[in-house]
Amino acid sequence: MSAETSMDSNNNPLNLNEICETLIELAFKAGAIITGALPGTDTTGSKKNSADLVTEYDRAVEEMIRIALQEKYPDFKFYGEETYDPAHPLTDAPTFVIDPIDGTVNFVHGFPHACVSLGFAVNRVPTVGVVFNPFTETLYSGIRGQGAFLNRSTRLPLKGANLEPLTGLQNALISVEWGSERSGKNWETKIRTFERIGRDRKDGGVMVRALRSIGSAALNLCAVAAGTLDLYWEGGPWAWDVCAGWVILEEAGGIIVDGNPGDWEARIDGRKYLAVRAAPNKDGQKELIEEFWDSIQGRLEY
Repeated sequence: MSAETSMDSNNNPLNLNEICETLIELAFKAGAIITGALPGTDTTGSKKNSADLVTEYDRAVEEMIRIALQEKYPDFKFYGEETYDPAHPLTDAPTFVIDPIDGTVNFVHGFPHACVSLGFAVNRVPTVGVVFNPFTETLYSGIRGQGAFLNRSTRLPLKGANLEPLTGLQNALISVEWGSERSGKNWETKIRTFERIGRDRKDGGVMVRALRSIGSAALNLCAVAAGTLDLYWEGGPWAWDVCAGWVILEEAGGIIVDGNPGDWEARIDGRKYLAVRAAPNKDGQKELIEEFWDSIQGRLEY
């Protein structure tokens, strides 16, 4: 990667490559903390319910990252899951948007699909992203305008110029998530949509090829970026869940739009997302998005 610079909202230069390298270094340090967790230790508390856990490692990882970033970039803001304050929403200022462990439930259960998600946004636009799964030692990274990479050397998407066309939901591998909210209107919208897209076509369904639930918004976005998933739909994640993966996805040729029908301009903190992988032409992406939008049963409200 060349030493490309960008400008912040005050027209000051930003070295995005340096920021990316810093985030990669911190991701590896965070991974050592995460994988150093002793199995069987009772470290869990409850954020909301049994499906949304918090551990001492979330806090330890975020504190390590926060201190390191504030020492090196004292003028930048920090927006992290464990230190989130509703009174201080995301702004246009250059901001590190951090999830210390995305996929906490997986981590607690020893299911090896959890990661540290380190994003950097300027003017509320995801600009640098680093996602590291320490259990598989898989690193995804991306810088706006410079591409996205797997383990720093393999450009995404994995098939490159040999990308297969998108040929409708019936041929798509899709990721969805249940979330921690298990009642109310959003739950009903999700369940009825899952039923609609999964049901046999002869019974009025879409009958997608298959549904997957990985348990990590960041890793879902990276899988779409890599091209191993065709589409990912979810309501409920926060900016720190998606910022890093968003950059990686778009730099790999993917598209992210609002999770509700009709809004082609998704917001980083909109909490409703629909992501589609790269394709030989943009028409295929647009058609798959519109087909999925047509299959949504209701509206997500966050």
